[in-house]
Amino acid sequence: MYVEERIYRLTIGAVAEYCRNYEELGMKTQLKHLPHMVGYYFTEIGGLNCTVHLWAYDSLDQREKCRAAMQADPQWKEYLKASGEAGYLVEQTTKLMIPAGFAPIKR
Repeated sequence: MYVEERIYRLTIGAVAEYCRNYEELGMKTQLKHLPHMVGYYFTEIGGLNCTVHLWAYDSLDQREKCRAAMQADPQWKEYLKASGEAGYLVEQTTKLMIPAGFAPIKR
């Protein structure tokens, strides 16, 4: 089991609009391709103007196949275009993590 953490730092004040845009235009397509959304959050204290989302995969091979299928999906391409034109994203970081043996999400 792998958990991918994706952190998007957004332009100041854009979190609500970004989340609305994602929910309306991107989420359905993304959930069609990615196996398990662990969570989708926005920061309230600390580094502001960020969204953090977590995705679980059984293997790196599964991650690669799922993400490739999503990137090839015309609806996802439309969402990426609309999101890019809106200019929300300032910076992105991605981490792949392996859960500890005692974590609620199991390997």
